[in-house]
Amino acid sequence: QVQLVESGGGLVQPGGSLRLSCAASGIAFRVYRMEWYRQAPGKQRELVATITPGGSTNYADPVKGRFTISRDNAKNTVYLQMNSLKPEDTAIYYCKAGREYWGQGTQVTVSS
Repeated sequence: QVQLVESGGGLVQPGGSLRLSCAASGIAFRVYRMEWYRQAPGKQRELVATITPGGSTNYADPVKGRFTISRDNAKNTVYLQMNSLKPEDTAIYYCKAGREYWGQGTQVTVSS
C-alpha cells in the first residue's frame, strides 16, 4: 500500500520560512520523480517543484530563488524548504510520486 504523508505546514508571517516534508512508503522511493504541487482557493492545482531520481531540480517561476526541493533516499522523504514566503504562497501543498501517487496535502497560510 502506497502512502505519501505530508507535514510541516502551518501559519507563518510574510517573509517567514517553513519546511515541508513528505514521507513515502510502499514504493521504491529512490527511483521516483518527486514533485510538490499547490492549490490555492478557487485556483487550479499547479506544479511548484520537481526533483528527479538523480537529484536534478526544477522550479515554477513564482518560487524560483525562494523554494528549495531536496530528497533523502535513506529516509524515503522529500522536502520543500520555503523562504521569503508571501501571502500568495497560501495554498494546500501536495507531494506526488511518479505519475499516480498523491499525498493528502498540508495547509500553508501566509498572513500577518
